[in-house]
Amino acid sequence: MSTQTQIIHSIPVDELTGSISVPIYQTSTFVQEAPGVHKGYDYARSNNPTRKVLEDVIAKLENGSNGYAFASGLAAIDAVVKLLSSGDEIVAVDDIYGGAFRLFTHIYQKFGINVTYVDATDHENVANAITSKTKLIWLESPTNPTLKISDIRKISEIAKANKVLLCVDNTFASPVSQKPIDLGADIVVHSATKYLGGHSDLISGLVVTATPELGEKIKFIQNASGAILAPFDSWLVIRGIETLDLRVERHSRNAQAIAEYLSTEEIIENIYYPGLTSHVNHAVAVKQQKYFGGIISFDLKIDNKELATKIVTSTKYFKLAESLGGVKSLCCLPCEMTHKSIPQEKRYAAGVTDSLIRISVGLEDADDLIADLRQAFAVAKNAFKPSKEALITI
Repeated sequence: MSTQTQIIHSIPVDELTGSISVPIYQTSTFVQEAPGVHKGYDYARSNNPTRKVLEDVIAKLENGSNGYAFASGLAAIDAVVKLLSSGDEIVAVDDIYGGAFRLFTHIYQKFGINVTYVDATDHENVANAITSKTKLIWLESPTNPTLKISDIRKISEIAKANKVLLCVDNTFASPVSQKPIDLGADIVVHSATKYLGGHSDLISGLVVTATPELGEKIKFIQNASGAILAPFDSWLVIRGIETLDLRVERHSRNAQAIAEYLSTEEIIENIYYPGLTSHVNHAVAVKQQKYFGGIISFDLKIDNKELATKIVTSTKYFKLAESLGGVKSLCCLPCEMTHKSIPQEKRYAAGVTDSLIRISVGLEDADDLIADLRQAFAVAKNAFKPSKEALITI
């Protein structure tokens, strides 16, 4: 069965009415026949039929045991960290989403959970960072925003050998491109705000566990902490998932064409896109991803925030905005937007310079998007006057 067929038919027809669209159960509570006797639902924080469909669908797509839907991607990450106790340690990828860094550093560190950041593209760095207190390895692959690729299978072997949980943020790849549980991960998280929802009209997070035992722990945290996804937003994610494979294929095809164009622009120093053979982790990406995704990052030969700002404010089709994964193309300057909470020295160590630009390639025509970038580069070149100290002329 093809992925698209699997996706469409993993979303059930409503048994009660035959509705081909999942009903939105917009209710806070459920009438019981007697105290504790009900139809599987008692209070909507604990469970909701619309949310349950989404949770079952994402578990199937990720080849996991259980799925859980949260009010945001960060709420999903938060639920996973709550599996830990004070004194435990996390080994995390160095090029990490700014929101996850903020959560780890400013919330959980004061509760005694410490994080060691490593370049996980070399699995030996992960192995060497593990201590007797390490309980969780946290990966993004591809990472946000420099699209580093980690060998999930090799790192899962390290995790199992050390009896450490492995969680993979699969937001950039999506389950139609990469299935971390098949590669040995224990937990997968998604910001469903991005490709799963796909239309920039909701905020949502998902957690998938490889085993029922882990699933029970996440379910307890979900119910106890209460950061659940509302029925209407659950329905929006379900609707988005129906076209996920088609969209990710087009996002990736467009991004490949744009990345190849960017490689001809003299203004650019580095291009980060795993679909390019020049990408340092291209071989690993080929091994574990079906598609290379719709995100491209690049930095400029002159590491100048003013020049980068001129570019991202001169595009017409690429809208300057946070987030990614929607049908409309977006661009952002991570140092001032998505990764502003990360200290500059840590950002630079992970490759996130002041001139690094991240673009989320949408579903527009690739030639139109290339033309948009070309004119933005021209505007920036004409407006920017390099200092005498600049060694590179644009």
